[in-house]
Amino acid sequence: MPQADDARAAGPSRTAFDWTDAEARRRTEAGLVRTLRPREAESDLLDLASNDYLGLTRRAEVTAAAAEAAGRWGAGSTGSRLVTGTTRLHTRLERELAEFCGFEAALVFSSGYTANLAALTALGGRDSLIVSDASNHASIVDGCRLARAETAVVPHTDPEAVAKTLDAHPGRRALVVSDSVFSVDGDKAPLPELAAACRAHGAGLVVDDAHGLGVLGDGGRGALHEAGLAGDEDVVATLTLSKSLGSQGGAVLGPARVIEHLVNAARTFIFDTGLAPAAAGGALASLRLLVAEPGLAGRARTVASTLYTRLTDAGLVAARPDAAVVSVRAPSPEAALRWAADCREQGLGVGCFRPPSVPDGISRLRLTARADLTDAQIERAVETILRTAPGVPRG
Repeated sequence: MPQADDARAAGPSRTAFDWTDAEARRRTEAGLVRTLRPREAESDLLDLASNDYLGLTRRAEVTAAAAEAAGRWGAGSTGSRLVTGTTRLHTRLERELAEFCGFEAALVFSSGYTANLAALTALGGRDSLIVSDASNHASIVDGCRLARAETAVVPHTDPEAVAKTLDAHPGRRALVVSDSVFSVDGDKAPLPELAAACRAHGAGLVVDDAHGLGVLGDGGRGALHEAGLAGDEDVVATLTLSKSLGSQGGAVLGPARVIEHLVNAARTFIFDTGLAPAAAGGALASLRLLVAEPGLAGRARTVASTLYTRLTDAGLVAARPDAAVVSVRAPSPEAALRWAADCREQGLGVGCFRPPSVPDGISRLRLTARADLTDAQIERAVETILRTAPGVPRG
């Protein structure tokens, strides 16, 4: 016993989390350290980095609705949706979301991430097959893993590969899952072709429309509405309330029987605290603004097209945007970081994507084409990006 006391007094030579130091060194050596940068409430920085596609997060109508909801319902939802976390505000938002996007029913979650986890885990399962695009968002990747289904990852935007994969599993319960608009390059999935492949094999189609809602489709009703698939009995949409709707949270939209199944089977719905009333109120106000101002969607696409044209005409290499994301290529992770930092020093906030966040290994600046950007702000952004881009590959 005295020997044990002596050992405790001396202290352990190693502790449980010493291994994190080695991981930190590895990240530093690879130039992959992520840092938090708290922002001020007010800033002179021109924002082309956020996902506030329609510029609604600070609209007076939206912030007033969020404040009014907090004052009426409280700062939090007080519990899971099945206990005390569902207010009249939540059900109103679900009803109007479903109606706007063209689906039978909707279910609101605390985030788009948990919405994807819910859809895939509740509609997948050990005996099922999930066919997933290689460039799908991390929340879809995690949903596939948690579903415990056999997951087949197919090449990016390749409906023939999807069909061949389904061919190899005849008669099996299957889901095909894809982003509608991919967050890195801003390209669209071939939704009609994916739907055709699904229907030829009796598979369900799950589409994450996080970057399509508010930007694509009639008045911003989303990519599935644009493709003529909204409301179909074999189609489910997931989306986020934190991008075009300028708030926070997520939702799953689909046939009423699918939504009812999620209420009873989706663990991220059953066991998660409900979305805060302020977020629900803000999202509902944004949705109503989108209905009242249908031109917002087209303006976001126009801004994206203008940024792309101006930058590529000047010789930069960029992916042609299908929605509101403009991706500009950088020669290396280090160059991308330096480029983004130089833009920031000159008053322009841009996104910076680099490995391992981008599986193709290509580093990029990611620009958000917001509907509320003026022509003068677009010109300022273009001039700043070009001025800070020495050594960047040119076409």
